[in-house]
Amino acid sequence: MPDHVHVLIRKHRDLAEEMIHELQRSSRDALRATGWGEHRVWGGGGWNVFQDHPDDVERTIRYIEKNPDGYRLSRQKWGFVTEYDGWPLHVGHSVNSPYVKALKACGRYP
Repeated sequence: MPDHVHVLIRKHRDLAEEMIHELQRSSRDALRATGWGEHRVWGGGGWNVFQDHPDDVERTIRYIEKNPDGYRLSRQKWGFVTEYDGWPLHVGHSVNSPYVKALKACGRYP
């Protein structure tokens, strides 16, 4: 987007804030390495929302994919993006995982 990005990251060993910081640092350094200069790249911080159910993740994927439409931009395809596998309810998931237990507790399993 002209003034923001959307990134959907699977749950990870690192905190969301750490991943946001690393994404911002790495992308800033890559831009500067191209001669972009010392201009400010990020406004600081980030916004994180935790999606724990496949329905929520799939809704977010659709939102991200369609977001360029509102700016009359082409939809983007990136080689590093992997197809969503339904986590935490992917094939072979453990019904005893903490995520499944939490979904069961709030009546969202499956």
